[in-house]
Amino acid sequence: MIQLSKRDFSIAVVALSLLLAWVTSVSARTEVPFFEAEVKSGALEPVEHRLPENPMVVPLFEGQELGRYGGTLNSLIGNPSDVKLLFVYGYARLLGYTPSLKLVPDILANYEVEENRIFTFTLRKNHRWSDGAPFTTEDFRYWWEDVANNPKLSPTGPPVAMLVDGKPPTVTILNELRVRYEWDQPNPDFLRHLASAAPLLIYRPSHYLKPFHEKYVDMSKMSKIQKIKFKSWASKHNRLDNLYKFDNPELPTLQPWRNITAAPATRFVGVRNPYFHRVDLEGRQLPYIDRVVLSVSEPKLISAKAASGDVDLQVRAIKLQDATFLKANEKRSAYRVLLWPTVQGSHFALFPNLNANDPKWRKLLRDVRFRRALSLAIDREEINDVLFFGLAKEGNNTVQEQSELFEDHFQTNWAELDFEKANQLLDELGLTKRNDNGIRLMEDGEPLSIIVETAGESTEQTDVLELIRDSWREIGVALFTKPSQRTVFRNRIFSGETIMSVWSGMENGVPTANESPARLATTSQLSYQWPKWGQYYETKGQSGEPVDMPEVERLNELYRAWHIADNDQERTRIWKEMLQIHVEQQFTIGVVSGILQPIVVKNHLMNVPKKAIFNWDPGAHLGMYHPDLFWFNEERVKE
Repeated sequence: MIQLSKRDFSIAVVALSLLLAWVTSVSARTEVPFFEAEVKSGALEPVEHRLPENPMVVPLFEGQELGRYGGTLNSLIGNPSDVKLLFVYGYARLLGYTPSLKLVPDILANYEVEENRIFTFTLRKNHRWSDGAPFTTEDFRYWWEDVANNPKLSPTGPPVAMLVDGKPPTVTILNELRVRYEWDQPNPDFLRHLASAAPLLIYRPSHYLKPFHEKYVDMSKMSKIQKIKFKSWASKHNRLDNLYKFDNPELPTLQPWRNITAAPATRFVGVRNPYFHRVDLEGRQLPYIDRVVLSVSEPKLISAKAASGDVDLQVRAIKLQDATFLKANEKRSAYRVLLWPTVQGSHFALFPNLNANDPKWRKLLRDVRFRRALSLAIDREEINDVLFFGLAKEGNNTVQEQSELFEDHFQTNWAELDFEKANQLLDELGLTKRNDNGIRLMEDGEPLSIIVETAGESTEQTDVLELIRDSWREIGVALFTKPSQRTVFRNRIFSGETIMSVWSGMENGVPTANESPARLATTSQLSYQWPKWGQYYETKGQSGEPVDMPEVERLNELYRAWHIADNDQERTRIWKEMLQIHVEQQFTIGVVSGILQPIVVKNHLMNVPKKAIFNWDPGAHLGMYHPDLFWFNEERVKE
C-alpha cells in the first residue's frame, strides 16, 4: 500500500478539488458578457473555442472570492512610458511566482528541468495570441533564430541571460508544443529570468513580425521605392517589437488586457484579451474586469487625485508620507488604504560611482575608508523618525529579516552613527585641511563637495538628502543635489559623468540560497555603483570597462561558483560571503528599509489582498496577486 505524507495528501486533495471544479465548469461554461454581441454576430468564436484545451486554473488567495464580470478600472501613471504596467501587472509569464514565492507554470502547461541545465517547455494546446493566431513553438524558434541571433536586430547577439560561460544553449523544437533549451553547464538563473517583472522574453508573435523581416519578404515582388524603404527594415522591426514596452497596439499579446492606444497619448486603454488563457475555479475566462484605463498625471498630484476618489486602484507615485492624508479622506472618497511592507534591501540608497570619469573622484570613491566614513556619518535614526514615523528599519542595503540568509551584522556593520570614527577615516585619507566653512579640501585644494544626482521624481529623496547634508557637514563633507529626468539621470551614470546617485537598493531583499545573487556581482549597468563594469558584462566586452578591483572580482568569482554549486549549503555559503563583502566594502550605502507602501483601493473593488508584500521582483508589485481576479461589486458594474 502506498502511504502519502501529510503534505502530499494535502496537495492531492487540492489537485482533486481543482480537477473536479474544472470538470464541472467545462459543462457549465458561460460566455463573457463583454463579448456576447461579437459572438452572436459571428465576429468572434465562442469562449470554449477561444480558450486552450487545458487553461490555467487560478486558485483564490487568502481573502479572495469568485467575482463577477464587468467594469473599468481607473489608475494614474506619471509618464506615458508607464503604459508598460499593463504588461507588468498582467503578469502573464511562461512561469510565475505565487504569493509564497514559489514558481509555477502559467503560459506554459508544464516544464521539466534536468541537472539545472536542460529545460523542456510544453505549451498549452490551442493557446492563442490576442488576435487569435496560434501560439506555438514557432514563436520561440522565430525569436531565437531570426531575432536574437540576427546581427541586424541583435548586434551583440543573444541576451546575456541566455549565455552560460559565454556560450548559448542548444535550442531544439521538439514539436509545435514542446521546445528544449540545453546548456553545457547549469543555468540556475534561467527560470527566474522568465518569471520576473520585466522578464526575459524568449518568444515573439512571429505571424505579426515576419512581414517586417527581410528573411520572409520576397524582394523580387517589390517596386524600387518599396525596396528603398525596406532597407531600414531592422529599425522598423525593433520599433514594432515591443512586447514589454506595450506601446504598439497592433502587436499581439498574451496578457489579460491589450493596449488599444497608440503613443503619444495621455490616456491609455487596455481591453480584455478574448483569448486569455486563465480561468477561475468555475471555469470562467479571466479577467473579470473589462477595461483598464491608465491616465497620465503630474506625479506630484497623484496622491491628491487618489484622495479625491479619481482612481479605483493606485500604487504608483504615492508613499508612506501620504498615508495620513489618504486615510483622512477614506470615508469621503469611498476607498480604503492598505499598507503593504516593502522588502527591498534598502528603500533609499546612495551609489558611489566607482567608474566615475574624473580621476580624483574615481580614486577617492574606490577607497573603502571614504565609503565607510560617509555611511558612518548618516543619522539613520533621525531620518527614520522625521520621515518614516519611526516605522522603518535602519541599516545597510542588504537582505531583510524575512530572508533565510539574514544575519544581524549584515544590517548594522558600518551603518551606526559614529562621527568620531568617520572623521578618523577621512583624516587617514589625508583630507585634513578645511576651508573657512569647515569643509574638507581635496588634494587639488577644491572643497570636498559631493553632487548626488537624482531622477527628480521623488520629493522623499530630496528630504532624505537634506538630512544627510546636515550630518555630513559634521565630518566636513558638503552635499549638493542635482535632479534630472530619468533618461538623462541614467545616461549620465552610464557614461561616468555622475559621482554619486540615489536609488532604491537590492530589489529582492528576501532571497533564498537558490535565488540568483546576480545583482551582487557586476552583471548589469543598472547597478549604479559600477555601471561600466556592468556594461562590459552585458555587451560581452564590446563596451564598458573590465573589472580592475580585487574585491569586486572576488564577487564575480563567487557568482560564477554559485552557478555550478550543486547543493544548498554551498549556495548559502556563497551568498553570505558576497553579502559580507558588500557590507564591509559599502559599495552601496543603505539608509532605511521595510517601508510601508500605501495602496489606495476603491471600496467597490474586490479581491485586492489586505496582506501582501510590495516588491518589483519577484512580485511585479500587484502581478503575483493576479489582478485578473480583481472585480467590481454589483454597484460599480452598473455605473
